[in-house]
Amino acid sequence: MNADLSVISLLWEASLPVQIVMLLLLGASLVSWSIIFTKRRLIRRTKDASDEFEAAFWSGGDLNTLYRSATRAKGGSIGMASIFESGFREFNRTLQAGGSSTDKIVEECRRAMRVAQMREVDRLEQNLATLATIGSTSPYVGLFGTVWGIMTAFMQIGAQQTATLAVVAPPIAEALIATAMGLFAAIPAVIAYNRYADKVVRLEYRYDGFTEEFSSILQRHARAKQEV
Repeated sequence: MNADLSVISLLWEASLPVQIVMLLLLGASLVSWSIIFTKRRLIRRTKDASDEFEAAFWSGGDLNTLYRSATRAKGGSIGMASIFESGFREFNRTLQAGGSSTDKIVEECRRAMRVAQMREVDRLEQNLATLATIGSTSPYVGLFGTVWGIMTAFMQIGAQQTATLAVVAPPIAEALIATAMGLFAAIPAVIAYNRYADKVVRLEYRYDGFTEEFSSILQRHARAKQEV
């Protein structure tokens, strides 16, 4: 308990620049953890929804039925279902307009799916840059507090003409605390950024594959309808 009180005392009595550094690092850590938990839920929800939709899509069901299910999804379709919805909507619209070749129809559908995919990826990547920024800058912010604490220790040694433990211990201790807080803010942010960036890339690869496969299916459907 005494150790806890001594740490709190050091933080409370630290110099103003070091206190500002610690507050910045504490705020960065809180923002980082908020993004980590929010992004974890979003990516898991998107992956689960994509898995569920992909299983339904490749089960051989009717595309119109699948489209109606996607449009009626609570909260709107997400992930692969959103890409399918955009592509199939454009497919129906282009067919109803008439006068377009099969290649033109498929190209319009592919363009609509690419736009939907970009929106989905952008939604998944949102705030990842913030995690990267916190992970890369927090150690340097903590290092600034460290340098300031050590500089304060040398200034006190020079002012008192002595290097006793009582003189140098408080500023050195607050300097080390600033270093620790910088690492505490940076390490989780870096780990989370690398993990979530990898998951987003994997989902993007799945979206690319689905777009190409679905484009081939739409091409066959377009040819069949135009031959009727």
